[in-house]
Amino acid sequence: MRNTFTIAKRELQAYFVSPIAYAVTAAFLLVMGILFALFIINPRGAQASMVFFFGSIFSVFFLLLIAPLLTMRLLAEEQRSGTIELLLTSPVRDWEVVVGKFLASWILFAIMLLLTLYYPVLLERFGDPDWGPIASGYLGFLLMGGALLSVGVLTSSLTQNQIVAAFLGVVINMLLLLCYFVPDFAGPLSGFVSYLSILTHFIDLIKGVVDTKDVIYYLSVIAACLFLATRALETRRWR
Repeated sequence: MRNTFTIAKRELQAYFVSPIAYAVTAAFLLVMGILFALFIINPRGAQASMVFFFGSIFSVFFLLLIAPLLTMRLLAEEQRSGTIELLLTSPVRDWEVVVGKFLASWILFAIMLLLTLYYPVLLERFGDPDWGPIASGYLGFLLMGGALLSVGVLTSSLTQNQIVAAFLGVVINMLLLLCYFVPDFAGPLSGFVSYLSILTHFIDLIKGVVDTKDVIYYLSVIAACLFLATRALETRRWR
């Protein structure tokens, strides 16, 4: 695990020496700030405002878009520049490379979320919100962000082109979102299709219900994507 954290530290530093971390963070705070300002005027009170803030389709869709932007360069750029060969021939395992890079993107996303904590602080100052749904909402947003980021790491491992990696990430993330809206047309597979959706497992969390099946779903998506990304890296050893 030491190699994993070393890689994560290096990638996190790389984020902050390039404009991508600042640009994506600024865009994230701007959009989420606008959404919070719009939902805070909801007549159903502070708690409802935070539910709508997390569960708004705009919030989810925006997260779906920015996740691939944070991960598109992680492995694609290494492959394009040839530095991936140095990593693969160094005393570090393939899974350590993949997990380390993923952790860097997830930590950056967690930092972005931390910067929004003043929203519930404002609600506490001017109202009496229920902190249960707020805490579970942040947990859900962090888990869903991790799942979407892991998809981005997978697509970044499949190509040398960052734009292609980002595009594939958006497409896959969109499919995971759209699964929520198609069960009625899936017939006997409706339950399975609904289970695949990232939104299905997010709804209970923003309502304050932390179910282990929802947590396991997101962790399973992360594990599966990182496993496939590791296998993609391993194929380079045989080329």
